[in-house]
Amino acid sequence: MRETGGLILITGATGHLGANLVRRLLDEGDKVRVLVRERGHEAALDGLEVERVYGDLRDLSATRRAVAGCTHVYHCAAKVSTIDGDAAHRREIYECNVLGTHHLLCAAREAGVVRVVVTGSFSAVGHRLDDPSAPSDETLQVYPFERLMPYERSKVLVEHECLKAVIEGLDVVMATCCAIVGGNDFVPSRLGRTLCDFVNGKLRAYLRGGFEFVAARDIVAGHLLCMDRGRTGHKYIFSTEFLMLDELLGMFAEVSGVASPCRRLPAPLMLACSEITSFYLSRFHPQRPQRLTPGAIRLLRKCRHADLTKSRTELGYSPTGIREAVAQAYTFHQARGAITHRAARAPGAHPLAAGAGLPAEARS
Repeated sequence: MRETGGLILITGATGHLGANLVRRLLDEGDKVRVLVRERGHEAALDGLEVERVYGDLRDLSATRRAVAGCTHVYHCAAKVSTIDGDAAHRREIYECNVLGTHHLLCAAREAGVVRVVVTGSFSAVGHRLDDPSAPSDETLQVYPFERLMPYERSKVLVEHECLKAVIEGLDVVMATCCAIVGGNDFVPSRLGRTLCDFVNGKLRAYLRGGFEFVAARDIVAGHLLCMDRGRTGHKYIFSTEFLMLDELLGMFAEVSGVASPCRRLPAPLMLACSEITSFYLSRFHPQRPQRLTPGAIRLLRKCRHADLTKSRTELGYSPTGIREAVAQAYTFHQARGAITHRAARAPGAHPLAAGAGLPAEARS
C-alpha cells in the first residue's frame, strides 16, 4: 500500500484527468507539485495549494528540475488528438508523448523516485481482428498493419518507454484510460466540447457507434490504486461503462432538458465527409477544433469493449456510474458559461446535475 509522506509530482495537472487527480490528492492531505507550461491553462490550478514548476517535458533539464525532491510521480500529460495532421503535427505528438515520457522516466530514475504511474490509453490496447467489439484485456497487442492515428502510435510507444524504464530499475505502473466524463474539465476536453455543442444545438449529426467511457472519479481512483497496489511493469484498464452514442446523447438531453436536432447518419457517409473535411481543416485551418474526425469515427464503429477483470481482481477497482459523471460535467460547463442555449436547464434543477446522492469526493 502507498504511504507517500513525500512530495508528489503530477504532469498534465491542467488537463481533465490531472485537474481531478490534483484535487483528490489534496483532499487526502498529500503535498503536490505540478509541472505546467508557461502560458498554459492554469485556471485549473487557481486556489489550490500546489507548488508550480514551469517547464516542458520535451526539455530534459526542466523535467529534472520538476522531479527533483519528489518521491512519487503521476505522469498524466499527453497531447491528445484524433487527426492525422501534417508532419509538424505528428512530430509534436511524438515529442510530447514519447520523448516527454522518456525524459520524465529518466529524470525519475536519476532522482530515486519510488514509483511512477503513467497514464496509458485504451487506444494502445489491441482488439480481436475478427471481432473488434469483443472485450479487450491488457494482453492484446495493437495490430500494426491497420490504419492508426498518430496519437495511437505514440501511446503504444509510451508503453514501450515504460517497459524500458522498468528494465533499468524504475518502478513503473500504467493506468489505461478510456474517454473521460466529469467535471473540472477546464481546457476543455473533446468530450466536454461535444456535450456543450450538443446542448447548444451545434452538433448536427452523429453515427451509430460506441466506446468505453470512464467517470473522472473512477479514473482518478484507478491511478491511486495503481500507485498503491499495481504490479511493477503491468498495465491496468479502467472504464466505467460502455455506451452507444445514442445512449450518451440521451443522457446529455436528460440532464440539460434540451433535445438536440442532431440526426444519426450512415457511418460510411460520415466517414467519407470527415475524410474530406479533416484533410482541408488540417492543412488550411489547423487551429480549428475537429469533432468527428476519420480516426474518431473508425474507433466508434468498432464498438470496442473493455475487460476489467485484471483491475477488479488485482486492485479491487469498482467503477461507479456514468449518469452522475455526465451531470457533473454539465454542471461544470454551465458554471463556466459554455452552455448558452436559452432552454437549457439550470444545474440545480436536475437532481443528478446537483450531485444529489453522491459522496463528497464525487461532487468535488
